Amino acid sequence: MKPQVIILMGSPADMDHSNKIADAARVFALDVEVRVGSAHRTPEHVLGLIREYEANGRPKVYITVAGRSNALSGFTDPQVTAPVIACPPPSDDAQSVNDIWSSVRMPPGVACAFIAEPVNAAAFAAKVLAHHDSAVATAVANAQQAQRERVLAADAKSRNA
Repeated sequence: MKPQVIILMGSPADMDHSNKIADAARVFALDVEVRVGSAHRTPEHVLGLIREYEANGRPKVYITVAGRSNALSGFTDPQVTAPVIACPPPSDDAQSVNDIWSSVRMPPGVACAFIAEPVNAAAFAAKVLAHHDSAVATAVANAQQAQRERVLAADAKSRNA
């Protein structure tokens, strides 16, 4: 079964941020589904989504996109055995500190990862899922090699400047 990344966002306002994650995850040959559900406003809907994904038996990683109290990450993690990555959308005001704090300070036993950069959240999910699928492992290795080549090319260019 092909691994999947489920991006759960708290509201449609998080769509741009979620699409950045989804686009990056697809580079790693992952199936991606983006869903909307609020831990505060539609908890039964979120539980239904989680039950659906947990029942499908596929290797998966959940990436939650929610700001403010980030209840979505804390609500999702205890319901699943798969990893949960909190990747809250950026905020230009003082609220961003609260968004980060609510993502990294979970109660004992609620073990969400926190990754602020959307591309890095997708890359981390791919590394976790690479253990289940050789195509994902190859995509991760290729992306890492491309990163190395970009740095080496920049170094070569800087020496010739």
